[in-house]
Amino acid sequence: MRKLLFSFLNLSNYFSKIKRYVSGKTEEDIHAERIVSGKSWEEFCDQLKLAATNLKYPGTPQDAFSQAEGIRYLTRLTRVSLEAFVEFADPLFPVFKRMVHETVKMGADNPDNHYFNAQISGDHEYKIKGSRNSVDYIGFFTQNGNYGTTGGMTPCGVLEGKDLVLEKDGSFEIVLSRQRKGKNWLKIEKDTGLVMVRQTFYDRFKEVPAELNIENLNGLKSPSRINPKMMDEGLKMASLFVAGAPLLFARWAKGFQKHPNQLPQFDPEVSNAAGGDANIIYYHSYWKLKEDEALVIKVRPPDCQNWNFQLNNYWMESLDYRYHTICINKNSAFYNDDGSVQVVVSHRDTGHKNWLDTCGHHEGTMCWRWYRLEEGSKAIEPVCEIVPIESLSVI
Repeated sequence: MRKLLFSFLNLSNYFSKIKRYVSGKTEEDIHAERIVSGKSWEEFCDQLKLAATNLKYPGTPQDAFSQAEGIRYLTRLTRVSLEAFVEFADPLFPVFKRMVHETVKMGADNPDNHYFNAQISGDHEYKIKGSRNSVDYIGFFTQNGNYGTTGGMTPCGVLEGKDLVLEKDGSFEIVLSRQRKGKNWLKIEKDTGLVMVRQTFYDRFKEVPAELNIENLNGLKSPSRINPKMMDEGLKMASLFVAGAPLLFARWAKGFQKHPNQLPQFDPEVSNAAGGDANIIYYHSYWKLKEDEALVIKVRPPDCQNWNFQLNNYWMESLDYRYHTICINKNSAFYNDDGSVQVVVSHRDTGHKNWLDTCGHHEGTMCWRWYRLEEGSKAIEPVCEIVPIESLSVI
């Protein structure tokens, strides 16, 4: 998806430069004309309309329930893309926002994670202030480039919780700069455009996520007024995101349908390119069950920091974990005497201690993750089997 966005935008920018050169107009002139004429808004709306073609991508369920979820999916992406590329896109005054959460979902979003992003620039220095609290894992990451920049997005700086220096009260400060500064330092470079924070819960019902704020250290007290370029470019990026993200994950889901009710390992190069954690081994696939069937997954987990499994709908949105049990992890699972785990997926509660609810869905995607294998441990593919619900014994 990113490569497609980069290629499209770079080609668009190339022809825009030629057009400006021939007309003698400045870049600011072009943006102003597009805003005043209404063309910027018209193209944004046209691109949103085009995004709906993803709902008819080969393999997508065409029943009313799945299509209603698909339309809701597009509205969610529209909402979050406008926040990311229009409302909170100013690197002079960055704001941490949860781009994916309980009501914005994409790409098999992990219910055990809190994801935060903020737009920054390598031309400035920043400070993150926070309170560590009790969340099991926290990591800070900077990336060079941004959507639409030549070369895409590449890793820059990393600061994980195990290396974070805390004050006695659990608070901390992190300086983002090109040169090392302070107790906690997160590297940025000239082309840095994004800082991301990933928090992972061992027990999301008891642990408290870190409290975070970010500020630009340039001393400015208020942002400058909006200008045509910011709005024109923001709308373009927002609409491309709404059209591009569903296309990427529709292709993934189509591929997962080739091995239904199984959990083969997902290509790490593909997951890393899509923003996955390189320290996690992913098993993405597709599930499909009849009313009287259950999917039984058995595995003896390797030694690892954590693991989890979740159910998603076709659009690779996690099912509603606010009200239903749709995921399980190392902490919440019931184990057999030999250390193995058996997970049961079905439409009705079987009484099994590791039962997961399909929430009225008859098919969708799913994901198993091994987090940070211990030295000497090897990834293990879970064994899957479809059985009649009546054959299950309560554990």
